[in-house]
Amino acid sequence: MYRHRTRRLVGMPGLTYQTARLHCPCVEEDTRYGLRGISGGFTMIEIIIVVVILAIAALAAVPMMSSAASLQIRSAANMITADLEYAKSMAISRGQDFSVVFDENTESYRIEDQDGVVIQHPVKKGFDYEINFQNDGRLSKVDITNVSFAGLKVTFDCLGSPDNGGTVILQADGTTKTITVEPVTGFISIQ
Repeated sequence: MYRHRTRRLVGMPGLTYQTARLHCPCVEEDTRYGLRGISGGFTMIEIIIVVVILAIAALAAVPMMSSAASLQIRSAANMITADLEYAKSMAISRGQDFSVVFDENTESYRIEDQDGVVIQHPVKKGFDYEINFQNDGRLSKVDITNVSFAGLKVTFDCLGSPDNGGTVILQADGTTKTITVEPVTGFISIQ
């Protein structure tokens, strides 16, 4: 521990001597925190601040956990809509029929060409264009509950018109989304 040193200033005879106290600021004094004395814990204000921060973090985390199903169903609805649009644009650009075929039992769908062959995925090279919600952890809470297309399939012709209109109904933990393909125009929407 650092000890204070005192020294006497040189003065002339008959004058009083001043005593100066030398202190090194980088070394603690005998008491742990200087003039305050020894501190043994946290103040009440510090504890309250920590509790408030933890409460705010908990309030922010709870809605995120409970809305996993609603996020998944929204993502699944957007994915199906995009894939229906993709099949429609492929039919227009290639001048041939493309179909989206749904399977309610396996919670999946695929895109086929006019010969009934599943096309290759444009992003996942070497893989068929087949989406399965049961095998995808990001969409595992989503169920395809009802497909109203004739034969569970919608086929787009070279003009982008579907052979029939219909809906795909998705459900996840009480939340429902309906994807609709309008007959004749092929307009696709989500409700």
